[in-house]
Amino acid sequence: MPRPLARVLTLLELLQSGGLRTAAELAERLDVDERTVRHYIGHLVDLDMPVESVRGRYGGYRLVPGHRLPPLMLSDDEALAVLLGLVAGERAGLRTATGTASETATAKIRRVLPERLRHRLDAVLDSVAFTAPPGRAVAPEAGVLLPVADAVSHRRPISVRYTGADGRRSERTLHPYGLVAHSGKWYVTATDLGSGQDRTFRLDRVTEVRALPGTFDPPADADPAERVLTGLATAPYRHEVSLCVRGGAEEVRGRLPAGVAVVEELRQPPGDGEAGPEPWSRVRMRVERLDWLPALLASLDRAFVIEGPDELHELMEGFAARLTESARRRKVTGED
Repeated sequence: MPRPLARVLTLLELLQSGGLRTAAELAERLDVDERTVRHYIGHLVDLDMPVESVRGRYGGYRLVPGHRLPPLMLSDDEALAVLLGLVAGERAGLRTATGTASETATAKIRRVLPERLRHRLDAVLDSVAFTAPPGRAVAPEAGVLLPVADAVSHRRPISVRYTGADGRRSERTLHPYGLVAHSGKWYVTATDLGSGQDRTFRLDRVTEVRALPGTFDPPADADPAERVLTGLATAPYRHEVSLCVRGGAEEVRGRLPAGVAVVEELRQPPGDGEAGPEPWSRVRMRVERLDWLPALLASLDRAFVIEGPDELHELMEGFAARLTESARRRKVTGED
């Protein structure tokens, strides 16, 4: 591809990314002078591309909002990145609107790619193997996700119709400040003006979103991902587990599945814990079943003290006995 033409196409891609671009910015990105940028802009206008020129101190160039440019021009690396991203998102459960959106988007991209590149990408998609099973996605409607995302981005209050886990329906006024995708589900973190509390809402349980006038300031220490994980870890379940693990809070938290536990570092060892240079951390979990915890605690490879419930003590002792018995076995050779 001739270099001037390649630069014109690069200029078009920069304008398609949105926003107002100054001549100086475009010149720097294209490695040319501003006069050449104006020359390239003229080429795009001659091709009936809807480029607007904004005059003034803060002027520049932009495409007419809402205009869709037809050909899809991707390099080999870009096409591979897009298609693998769609496949990986589908596997991770990051689907929106409908379960077929990723499939139809992939099909559209493949149709406009050169045959040579399409066959090469098909070879990658047909031969790649994943080490984990596909994620189970609970997809929000695009009519919910998009306006909520816009409200988060522009700090605008919204009114939503929400169905809780118990089936109760309500209308809530929210100050949404974060979107989080976790384990195939989408969540919005927000201040619920009705209760005055920070809450987490699943987007697949939202049926209607209405933007409200005004703006708001999000909490100064807001961490949407941490808020979601903490909310999941402290949700009401059948068993409340408390134990102390030898190690700092960050280290212990990194050894546990995300969204399962709330970890806080202790100033002194627990009653049955040994003092030493390493700190101790308290772990609190709320779970429906206890039978999977002994294997998890053993995998920590850390000293720990179970504070409750008593049933977990019994399960841990039984698990340890089975491990000891297995460790003492010797290979059976069949010889006398």
